[in-house]
Amino acid sequence: MLTGLLPPTSGEVEVGGLDVTAKPLELKRRIGVLPEDLGLFADLTVEEHLLLTGSVYRLDKDTTRARTAELLHALSLEHGRHTFASSCSHGMRKKTAFAMALLPNPQVLFLDEPFEAIDPVTSKIMRDLLQSAARRGITVFLTSHILPVAEEIATQLIMLRKGKIVWDSPVTELPQALEQHYFDLVEAPEVEELKWLGSSPS
Repeated sequence: MLTGLLPPTSGEVEVGGLDVTAKPLELKRRIGVLPEDLGLFADLTVEEHLLLTGSVYRLDKDTTRARTAELLHALSLEHGRHTFASSCSHGMRKKTAFAMALLPNPQVLFLDEPFEAIDPVTSKIMRDLLQSAARRGITVFLTSHILPVAEEIATQLIMLRKGKIVWDSPVTELPQALEQHYFDLVEAPEVEELKWLGSSPS
């Protein structure tokens, strides 16, 4: 609903001061989105994805090419710029989709599990870029099950349990480590001992 993909069944939704149902096209021009499935085209190269993004957001060619070059460098994608998405590793695909979300210089970034299944170096690069974007006034809205990373970069935390908000506060007001707070409010792990694990085979 926040990205305009689903209409709300009731109530109102505003992003950056825009009613998402009244001005859906204007909304989409102001936001960047990293979907969980990444939304890439198998027969486009890494670079072609970024050039296409610039065109979709109506950026001029010079601006698009300049930002593309900077993003390819910042995300260590220069060596794979001519690689088709179908041949990219998961990390390259994730970085490509992340670069597409950043390229239009959006007012708001929506990122669905951006740190899932990526290597530590890529994670660090992405975290640094997000923190830089936030310092420059971009609102970064992300979902994540990797709680230590969320605790490190977030300023505001919301926890959901069965579709209901069970915690909403600045990260500085957490009464304990985020992971433990999650276990207390959302779901505690049930650890069962596997007595056969590690035992000598009979």
